[in-house]
Parts: sequence; C-alpha cells; structure tokens
Amino acid sequence: MIRCICIDDIARPNDIPLSKWVKEGEEYHIIFATIVLPQGVLAFQLHEIDLDETCYPFQYFSAYRFAIDFKDRERLEKLVMDSAEANEFYRQVIMS
Repeated sequence: MIRCICIDDIARPNDIPLSKWVKEGEEYHIIFATIVLPQGVLAFQLHEIDLDETCYPFQYFSAYRFAIDFKDRERLEKLVMDSAEANEFYRQVIMS
C-alpha cells in the first residue's frame, strides 16, 4: 500500500454516492493502479473505499486527485508495473 493525500475532491460523478467519495486533505492508501479507458489515464483503487457495482461504471479514482510523497515514487512505479502484469494475466486467462 502506498500512502497518498487527496488534493482534489471536486466533480464527484453522480453514480458515486457521497459516502464512497474521497475528501480533500484525507489520507488514503493505494492498493492497485491501472490505466482506465476511454480516458487513458492512470487511476487508483484505494484500500479505504470500495467502489462496488453500485458505483458502476466507476471502479477507480483518477490519479490526479492525489499527492504522493516523492520518496514513494519508486514504490508507486513498482505498483503500477505489478498491477499492469496482473491485468495482463487476467486478460489472458479470460481470453483462453
């Protein structure tokens, strides 16, 4: 898990209830990272908030909403790579 701070909580999609929305200034922990489509941006899954099927189509929070300590940069890069490998493995299993 990688610690982050929410720096942008504006423009909450209507599909996500307020109880499952991030709050500016609050600390969260990143557990998964992926590129979301069609936007093609990095997004995070957080330990503290479960965006379940009631929030569909939203499953992740855009990375631009968070600040991460520079000392955690390498850990974040590794998490992004590990998450990409997990996504690729999942795609291969589903497609076979």
